[in-house]
Amino acid sequence: MSTATAAKRQVLTQRREARLQTPTDLTAAATKEISAMMNAILADVFALYLKTKNFHWHMSGPHFRDYHLLLDEQADQLYAMTDPIAERVRKIGGLTLKSIGNIAQLQRVSDNDADFVEPSDMLAELREDNKSLAERLREAHDVCEEHRDLPTASLIEVWIDETERRTWFLFESDRREDSSGH
Repeated sequence: MSTATAAKRQVLTQRREARLQTPTDLTAAATKEISAMMNAILADVFALYLKTKNFHWHMSGPHFRDYHLLLDEQADQLYAMTDPIAERVRKIGGLTLKSIGNIAQLQRVSDNDADFVEPSDMLAELREDNKSLAERLREAHDVCEEHRDLPTASLIEVWIDETERRTWFLFESDRREDSSGH
């Protein structure tokens, strides 16, 4: 490649990237670290959303209606997190996820592609995934506080609470009855 061609390519790349450089008072290092952490959270949330919908669609058994509705409600809550996470990354000057492939590269939530999963196993798996998400959200919160990104930290606090609620509901829904019927 000629020097002129390389220079033109560099100018085009800089011009393209400059269009997405949102002004922020955070340092470049803070933007990079927070964006990376929040993009991984976003990938996890998308993966957990799809797994929750998968289990919602494939639920069966005597508690079908209750579990089906519970998982639909939880999936809606997860999906509602995605846009605020991505927009927060953009507000601080970062770039966010662009594709399903990007999600697959970053997600830490395991997929479950089994044709049949017992309802109690579905609830247990989602409970553990939500517990792990809460842990990762706490780690992200620490990074945000370290860099004084209070708005992101504040949003994360709400998401931790919602995630703990999902974990609690999944735990209680999967408890076995005792001899008294409770």
